[in-house]
Amino acid sequence: MKLPLIACSVAALLGLGLTQVQAQAADAHAPASTVSAAQFAKVLSGPWRAPENSARDQYRHPQQTLQFFGLRANQTLIEITPGNGWYSELLAPLLKNKGRYIAAVQSTATGDNARKAADRLKQKFAADPTHYSKAQIVEFDPQAPVFGKSASVDTLLTFRNVHNWVMADDAPAMFKGFYNVLKPGGTLGVVDHRAKVGASEESMKDSGYLPTAYVVKLATDAGFVLAGSSEINANPKDTKDYPQGVWTLPPTLTMGNQDRDKYLAIGESDRLTLRFIKPAHRSTLISKTKP
Repeated sequence: MKLPLIACSVAALLGLGLTQVQAQAADAHAPASTVSAAQFAKVLSGPWRAPENSARDQYRHPQQTLQFFGLRANQTLIEITPGNGWYSELLAPLLKNKGRYIAAVQSTATGDNARKAADRLKQKFAADPTHYSKAQIVEFDPQAPVFGKSASVDTLLTFRNVHNWVMADDAPAMFKGFYNVLKPGGTLGVVDHRAKVGASEESMKDSGYLPTAYVVKLATDAGFVLAGSSEINANPKDTKDYPQGVWTLPPTLTMGNQDRDKYLAIGESDRLTLRFIKPAHRSTLISKTKP
């Protein structure tokens, strides 16, 4: 099945600052999804999904996004901070028989909000053992995150969370934690609100939007290599200049009824979608890129 514009070219990778050698190495490790269209169709139409979650498929493009990240039914996968379990509703059933789905939530010791979020997810899983009986939950401290045994996970995904870590100054530590838990050759998939090029760090914290180059630097500073960039979650209607930042748009709609129809017509935010790999031989790759 053809997918519209989900893989970037080597030239696009170079535009984000990779050398030719790094871009070629990244392309060589690009994963291929083994989950069939029929399997995706079954979970996307699953009656266990919350109706308000299914209604957002038009903005989140879950099938194309997970295919871009190379989802395989037999992999061990961690999703960071799943929130109300939007992607859990898809990933847990897809990985149940052959793989392993792990939801990583912020430690309940860090505050009441973290405890409530963890409790909601635990209740969601417990209420539907048919689909979540093998789903696991692990806790982490965002200032010194450990997600599991070193080099034990095939894929790690995070959806619309990086801006929160940037606001809390936890982002570098989080990306180091991702690098540690992934196997060599493992995939890190990131989706977040995309800022205009050159946005200041102050504006990032106020608006919730992040420049692509900023996210790439967070990942590459931790040791990752950029393997691909997708436009599947782009929204050209998003002007990124709202009174309450990205939260002005749906699904949050912070402004309430003020200009509600205007923001509903724009839809959800313009989003970057990036795939990184943990190099199988990091020292070799680095030595090849030195002049």
